[in-house]
Amino acid sequence: MVTPLKSSAFRRRTLTACAATLAAGGLVLAGFTGSANADQNGASDRTGTAASDLSPGLLDAMQQDLGLTSAEAKTRLANESSAAKTAERLEKALGDRFAGARVSGQTADRLTVSTTSAADARRISAAGATAQVVEHGLAELNGVKKQLDRAAEKNSPRGVPSWYVDTRENRVVVEASGTRAAQAFLDEAGLTTKDVTVRESDLKPRTFANIRGGDAYYMGGGRCSVGFSVSGSGGTGFVTAGHCGTVGTSTTGYNQQAQGTFRGSTFPGRDYAWVETNSSWTPTPTVNGYGNGDVRVSGSTEAVEGASICRSGSTTGWHCGSVQLRNTSVTYPQGTVNGVTRTNVCAEPGDSGGSFISGSQAQGMTSGGSGNCSSGGTTFFQPVNPALQAYGLSLTTG
Repeated sequence: MVTPLKSSAFRRRTLTACAATLAAGGLVLAGFTGSANADQNGASDRTGTAASDLSPGLLDAMQQDLGLTSAEAKTRLANESSAAKTAERLEKALGDRFAGARVSGQTADRLTVSTTSAADARRISAAGATAQVVEHGLAELNGVKKQLDRAAEKNSPRGVPSWYVDTRENRVVVEASGTRAAQAFLDEAGLTTKDVTVRESDLKPRTFANIRGGDAYYMGGGRCSVGFSVSGSGGTGFVTAGHCGTVGTSTTGYNQQAQGTFRGSTFPGRDYAWVETNSSWTPTPTVNGYGNGDVRVSGSTEAVEGASICRSGSTTGWHCGSVQLRNTSVTYPQGTVNGVTRTNVCAEPGDSGGSFISGSQAQGMTSGGSGNCSSGGTTFFQPVNPALQAYGLSLTTG
């Protein structure tokens, strides 16, 4: 008997004296839902890495975002590597007197090292850094922050988006939406405004996650897998299997964070759907290779029968086989689905909706099948192009 492969199991955790400055087996739907500069010869720079080994993408991003030339980007990386080694040596030498280190300048050519003793200035200068004498050592500041951390572990603070050690200002800072929120957090930690500086903040942090084919997502008591990242007039999200959810069904991601809502779903007849995700989720043109490296999606040209094809799903990971028959109709207990493609790739509950890809070309979303990945089986996928057309979506490619 053919069944959808959707799994039903739901598997799911500066210290300162200043006053506060608050200014701020059968055929199943694979609805498998379940629960430094190098010379022209490539010589190594001070980082010990040849300039030719630096990622072009990294250098391009540094040029674009930091306003650097290629030469400046390489010099900055070399200076940063050298500074890190110098700071590490000085931290060991100064012990509890060490109060932090930082670089500055367009190419990070200046290293400042803080200490609680003026007697350390000569040693710091001899190492090529600028000395700054401050009141509190880094260990002392970190101790105060640990008190805050322990308080947050017991009860996550409301209205307190962030707290940190500010080595430049030599203090621990608590950012809060208002004095009441800050005071409640300090009381919980056993601290006062003599111990920390409070700053008003309107930050509203949230987690960020990528949408990647083959990753798990959850809806109610079940689990399915992401097909491919997409975008449309309604927003961004991903396509998946229709039997995984109906319009309006809410989803959470692999990290158990709120993710999105089914905006379109068709099943039976066809087996496709699309989920619009919230702003915490970023579409990517990739499929989870489950230990084989992520696979980039560059298009959706249909593979011919006999072509190799691979599948990614949250239950069984990455498996490959070949395209056997296109334009197949299959009857599940819930009804008949037309236009699916038959393969000899195995799948299991929870893999439903996951990516089928041939080379770099998206092929479709896991629908259902029979067998398993221990004994082998037959799996059907819903081609992706009809789903894109049905909902007016564009595939995210790279």
